[in-house]
Amino acid sequence: MVDRDAVESAARRIGGHVRRTPSVEVAPGLWFKLELLQHSGSFKARGAFNRILAAREQGELPAAGVVAASGGNAGLAVAFAAARLGIPAEVFVPLVAPAVKVRKLRQLGAVVHQHGREYAEAYAASTIRVAETGALFVHAYDQPEIVAGQGTLALELPDVDTVLVATGGGGLVGGVAAAVGDRMRVVAVEPAGAPTLHAALAAGHPVDVAVDSVAADSLGARLAGTIGFAAAVHHQVQSMLVDDDAIVRARRMLWAEHRIVVELGAAAAFAALEQLERDGRRTGRERVAVVLCGANTDPADLTAETVQDLSQGV
Repeated sequence: MVDRDAVESAARRIGGHVRRTPSVEVAPGLWFKLELLQHSGSFKARGAFNRILAAREQGELPAAGVVAASGGNAGLAVAFAAARLGIPAEVFVPLVAPAVKVRKLRQLGAVVHQHGREYAEAYAASTIRVAETGALFVHAYDQPEIVAGQGTLALELPDVDTVLVATGGGGLVGGVAAAVGDRMRVVAVEPAGAPTLHAALAAGHPVDVAVDSVAADSLGARLAGTIGFAAAVHHQVQSMLVDDDAIVRARRMLWAEHRIVVELGAAAAFAALEQLERDGRRTGRERVAVVLCGANTDPADLTAETVQDLSQGV
């Protein structure tokens, strides 16, 4: 299992390659961790750099470069890291991947393969390509170096009681739990239509789930990673589900009230805060950090939606 030592080792390895993103106190006792400002637009750059650099240190980085499968963000991170390190990259994404992400992948110099309707299908195609080329496979969320790298953002958090983390396959929440789970409450927030970790915790092991959510492009893994799952169990990570309407509303609110543009997956963590406060489950003195983990989205709809909401008194 990934532990804090692995996260601290990752932080030393990637320190010259990633940004230390700010945590901003937006209200008394409430911080936003602005990981959307990370290279490639999401936290995924941390894990990608750690995986590739660790392989290079160990003499295991082949001339064929790297291959990744992704709903978008992991692929962007791998493409960015590969470009910075001067190695080839191929990225497999589902056909439903947002055009803004596919376009950016190509701009970063990656060879893009669009395959299948879900991440699982793109993943299957990527493993065939790895077998053909001998390239290094960079998993979206279920490799020790990936989980440890993602967890480095938690080392930059202020002293809070609770961390809200949007969760798909579990790489980020597993890394955060490994880094700070012994002294902070870590809450994994998932769409109700993609309850991947929630179902795994209920079953006692990762199980395949159906995925149907507006945030599926970034939180659409059908099976929780074994590494993130183990960390979540060990550190007693709490699971929380939010519905699509709440996610959409949270994204609009982040723009309307804070002028922060995030993708729908990142908005899930903020939607959970709203739900906790509405249900009275956040105590008055509880210090909370909301990880805003990515902004690879088309913001064109936000201003029109916000104007419409304001006109309707929302």
